[in-house]
Amino acid sequence: MVKSNKDPCKPFACAIQACLVENNFQEHKCSEVLERMRLCCLKWHKESLCCSGINLEKSYLQNPEVEINPKISRSSNK
Repeated sequence: MVKSNKDPCKPFACAIQACLVENNFQEHKCSEVLERMRLCCLKWHKESLCCSGINLEKSYLQNPEVEINPKISRSSNK
């Protein structure tokens, strides 16, 4: 039996940290990254240690009807 110790939401937590540093810790500039983390935590909150402190009931987007691309990269403007 192979047991994986990888936290499924860790890449999203790292993306939040990078975004906050890049944007001088202005949380509103990282709303899409925060929302991707929330979506991950909705699915994996029981398995992910990174999800403590994420409000699962609150969308981080101004317009929550907008669908978020679940990819971690922040440069997807085509």
